[in-house]
Amino acid sequence: MECGDALESKINRSDYKVLIVDDVVSNVLLLKILLTNEKFQICTATNGRDCVEKAKSEHPDLILLDVMMPDINGFDTAVILKKDPETRDIPIIFLTALNTPSDLVHGFQVGASDFLTKPFNKEELIMRVMQQISLVAARRIIVRQNEELKRTISNRDKMYSVIAHDLRSPMASIRMVLNLFVNTVSPELIGPELFSLIDKANKESEETHNLLDNLLKWTKSQTGRLNVVYQDFDLNDVIPGVVDIFVMIADTKHIRLNCDLGDDNLVVHADNDMLKTVIRNFISNAIKFSNEGSSIDITARRAGDYAKISVRDHGVGISENRIEGLFHSGETTYGTSNEEGSGLGLQLCQDFARKNGGDVEVESVLGEGSTFSVLVPLTKKEG
Repeated sequence: MECGDALESKINRSDYKVLIVDDVVSNVLLLKILLTNEKFQICTATNGRDCVEKAKSEHPDLILLDVMMPDINGFDTAVILKKDPETRDIPIIFLTALNTPSDLVHGFQVGASDFLTKPFNKEELIMRVMQQISLVAARRIIVRQNEELKRTISNRDKMYSVIAHDLRSPMASIRMVLNLFVNTVSPELIGPELFSLIDKANKESEETHNLLDNLLKWTKSQTGRLNVVYQDFDLNDVIPGVVDIFVMIADTKHIRLNCDLGDDNLVVHADNDMLKTVIRNFISNAIKFSNEGSSIDITARRAGDYAKISVRDHGVGISENRIEGLFHSGETTYGTSNEEGSGLGLQLCQDFARKNGGDVEVESVLGEGSTFSVLVPLTKKEG
């Protein structure tokens, strides 16, 4: 109630227009005087047809509508108003001497926001009018804030896209140079301290490039600019190539990558690039949260109408209370060698999996390791 009173006190009544509709001229004049004294803008109509025309031309914020009128009564007029997209959102207070339960029910069925029973007094009139005007004012605030929020989100997504797009290409060049340098020199050649610094820069360039790649794809996905391109392909033609990308990175922590795709040739119906992105994020996280000298198992198996691709590590694991919000928390976490993660990758994985008609799953035991899986629809066989 206090919130409503606070809103009413901030309302400038002269900003709001009330349409008065009654076939009795004296009633129209009385209502006009009362509401004009309360600083509202006023327009009037004497019948249902005139009401509909004035509602379209004057765009009132509230309609006080008499029920008992010749030609078109108030209830039928309300039906016409509520069917028209231009006038359907205007609240209506019926002015009526009818007060039986059936009349009230019928009034609300045709779109009444409130009733004012004749004869009425000034205080009740103003109270009921202000109640509806307060709702209109609140709705305006919500619409305005929603528009501002949309603009803010649009600007944010545009900024993310520009940042990711413009930085991704030079970052890829830096990553390639550092990868090449680390693989062609040794600590003995340039000294252990310098090699350690270059190795650290190499790892961080890899993480930064992955973050920019995820950021660009996430922004495109959120803004509807990333289309799902479905095709049928064999997982044996995709997963080994993704795993190979991480062999060198895993070697820096002496982690062994085991890829077991089973005996089935699993042909899925999905977006090839999106699926690679999911698997890539899962393997990257598994390396990040694995202890040195451990192993990571990448498997693919049939699970009903889906192929289930799993990445299992034997690392730090995840506490049970964090698992539920893992794919939408967006929190920053740190790996066993203090590698920093943005939290964006897992959100992207869930988004991509669901866009392809599948989903993601996670199983974990704190201190023992985690298994992240993506379910992808198998290609339906003809016949």
